[in-house]
Amino acid sequence: MLPGRRMNLPASFAIRGHALLPVVQGGMGVGISAHRLAGTVAAAGGMGTIASIDLRHHHADLLAQARGARDRETLDRLNLVALDREIRAARALANGRGLVAVNVMKAVDAHAAYVRQACASGAQAIVMGAGLPLDLPDLAADHPEVALVPILSDARGVAIVLKKWARKGRLPDAIVIEHPRYAGGHLGATNPAELAHARFDFAEVLPAVFALFDEMGIARARIPLIVGGGINSHEKLRAALALGAAAVQIGTAFAVTEESDAHPAFKRVLAEARPEDIVTFMSVAGLPARAVKTPWLANYLRREARLQACAKADPDRCAAGLHCLTQCGLRDGLARAGQFCIDAQLVAALKGDVNKGLFFRGAEPLPFGNEIRPVRDLIAYFLSGEKPARIADAA
Repeated sequence: MLPGRRMNLPASFAIRGHALLPVVQGGMGVGISAHRLAGTVAAAGGMGTIASIDLRHHHADLLAQARGARDRETLDRLNLVALDREIRAARALANGRGLVAVNVMKAVDAHAAYVRQACASGAQAIVMGAGLPLDLPDLAADHPEVALVPILSDARGVAIVLKKWARKGRLPDAIVIEHPRYAGGHLGATNPAELAHARFDFAEVLPAVFALFDEMGIARARIPLIVGGGINSHEKLRAALALGAAAVQIGTAFAVTEESDAHPAFKRVLAEARPEDIVTFMSVAGLPARAVKTPWLANYLRREARLQACAKADPDRCAAGLHCLTQCGLRDGLARAGQFCIDAQLVAALKGDVNKGLFFRGAEPLPFGNEIRPVRDLIAYFLSGEKPARIADAA
């Protein structure tokens, strides 16, 4: 809890017996939400989330071991060591409060190993999106105490997951409903033209999911629904709860906090982006994605059509030899998908390289404008509607 603030909302919802503030921090990679951000959010009583991908970049000794390595086995091993370290550090920082989750992308080739490592290292929840997480209960079967939270975007996807998981004797411990019109990073639609479809609106999705619960005989309170995408104010949080959501998931606003694991230059790029600087394009994973139009992305978009027209399947086009994605537009020659190495561009962003990095960002303005504030201030604002005095005066 955050003492000294007037809270206008119910204090908590619960996942696996953990009472939590109704503010969930989304997972952001590569390395943007690691142990410091996730642990700080959990320590405040929320659900903090570590993004599992390529965490070796936060550990100098692991980077030294990876130098020159182009074999998957070595890099996968080092990433699992880094994930173990980050989970344990986040749990120590949380000190028994809140909940520490790990986000694993289904689209990542090594997703099964990430899930198993996260469970073994003490993650209290696994959050999985970027594809239907139909095998998640099997991957976490040896750790029944770990909460399982799929990320989906419409009622159809929820129905598929619920029915498949029910046959395995497991239900989600919560479900994140992410609106692709507003979210950052990879988006839950098959192409950009679908992003504004009404079937993604929370006012349509939540009633449809509750009706599905009723049809399947699942108590509505059994699976908390967490909505994400476009939630950038206290008022929008209240509106989401009025629709029946138990909590909201927030990404970009946490990425620019003082405790974010991002480079200072990364935070500035996100905080200072204007609406016209935020663009949607096709990622190499074959999904639409949203990011800031930095020099690298602007240059890529100018060449995108030409690169897609000459796309060809060639394993040698995998720039780092990682073969990190199950499906990659560059490596597999998928003409409608992106034609660049996403790992290289996200690592450049993590290092604060404004000219070469890919900086994922949500579409909406940030609660504190271009101010970089502590996690506590951000959570307090969402719960109470009260901004720090200097920001409130400037509004």
